[in-house]
Amino acid sequence: MAAENPLYDLVLLLDTQTDQERRDAIVENVSAVIEQAGELVSRHDWGVRPTAFEVRKRTDADYHLLQFHGPVMLLEQLDHSLKITDGVLRFRIIRLRPGTPPPPEVKPPGVPVEAEA
Repeated sequence: MAAENPLYDLVLLLDTQTDQERRDAIVENVSAVIEQAGELVSRHDWGVRPTAFEVRKRTDADYHLLQFHGPVMLLEQLDHSLKITDGVLRFRIIRLRPGTPPPPEVKPPGVPVEAEA
């Protein structure tokens, strides 16, 4: 019995000193690569946020989360291309266990959280 392709999280930290058009193009290109070889499940753009520590002398990054199904070949292709792409500060691909809760809906900084009654 063939097992279903596992669900993966790809977290991208993009350089905020790179033009917004270039950052958008990076995310679109990664989405296109995933859709060619696998299935893009969801995409979350979390905006510019401070990092916990300096990454390549940057104290903030543009955060993106892409969830997808795909073969090992896709993971290798993403790993290779993201390592050499200018504008990518850091990325991480994580295989999720079955039953992992969905990612939180993160509001951009400066947007007030509504009071829950």
